[in-house]
Order: sequence, then structure tokens, then C-alpha cells
Amino acid sequence: MSIKAFVDSAKVMAKGQITTPKDVREVLGVSNGDRVTFVVEGNTVRIVNFAVYAMQVLQQEMAGEAERTGLSSEDEVMALVEELRKEDK
Repeated sequence: MSIKAFVDSAKVMAKGQITTPKDVREVLGVSNGDRVTFVVEGNTVRIVNFAVYAMQVLQQEMAGEAERTGLSSEDEVMALVEELRKEDK
């Protein structure tokens, strides 16, 4: 999926609030009540969908954990999850 590049702007109001332009909300996949995350890197700020960003961070943190614990297949991971769920009941 390719997203065309575009530039948009918004006015900062007295309390520091802005209205995110509709085309930007559509690219982010956010609507009323959703959350966004501001990722600051040097003097650049990216606005990203909070839920998508949180999932990406979790995936990065969990990368390689199955192998480190000795699980070598998806079936082994699923079996461990099922076992842990039984223990919780």
C-alpha cells in the first residue's frame, strides 16, 4: 500500500490545541475519541495512531523471546499459552 505524499497544516489555538485535518486522520486511521502518539526525534515530530504504535513497540520488545525461552515453533508457543490460561482458572 503506497500513501501519496502531501502537506497539510493546522492552526494552534490558545490552549495549544489543533484540529487534525481530515486527510491526515484518514491516513492515521483515527476518528473521534481515538488517541494519537507524538514521537519526537530531534527537532522532528511524527504523529502516529496510538494503538498501532503501541502494538509495534510491544512486537519489538517481544521479538526473539520465544527462541530465548526454547520455544521453536508456533505450536509450542500456543501450547504454552493454553497451559498458562488453564493455570489462571
